[in-house]
Amino acid sequence: MSYARYFKRPLDFLLACILIALLAPILIFLMVIYVLTISFPFFYRQQRIGMNGKTFSMIKFRSLKKQGGSLEDRRFLLGDWIRFTSLDELPQLFNVVAGDMSLIGPRPLPAEYLPLFSGKQRGRHRVRPGITGWAQVNGRNSIEWSKKFELDNYYIDHLSAKLDLYIAFKTVIILFSFRRDDSLKEEKFMGN
Repeated sequence: MSYARYFKRPLDFLLACILIALLAPILIFLMVIYVLTISFPFFYRQQRIGMNGKTFSMIKFRSLKKQGGSLEDRRFLLGDWIRFTSLDELPQLFNVVAGDMSLIGPRPLPAEYLPLFSGKQRGRHRVRPGITGWAQVNGRNSIEWSKKFELDNYYIDHLSAKLDLYIAFKTVIILFSFRRDDSLKEEKFMGN
């Protein structure tokens, strides 16, 4: 567990800084597109559950209109494209630098879910949440909540540099496979 205790956080910080520097042109390009299409604000912030159940403000590129009825009514072309390419997740690199998130870990869930977790489900908060994770590379939104929690706990119990490297590799493959985005169809967690 020395990797998790001593190396994971410094490695996250270093890699996130490098990725921000490398991806800065894409981040700037996307902000220019938002300006040109008069789609303000650029960012969407939401309170999410972090390590030890502490909440933090997670940042993403906004992919839905602020006003409107259903999720379907709030969709717009730029947002659909950004969600499809997963570019909406890029600003979370700043959450990693700040120490709220890790590059790899269980996905941070909305703060409103906190009272709904069972004791076992709360176990997912023993580590920093991640931009990608074991559940994301093993089904993402196509699997049931119980399976997601099972995968999250498996990740925490088997956390290692080797597993993180495997998840990072599989994430890159999934990103470049351009799978259809079903994130808006994910059912809310209602507790068990």
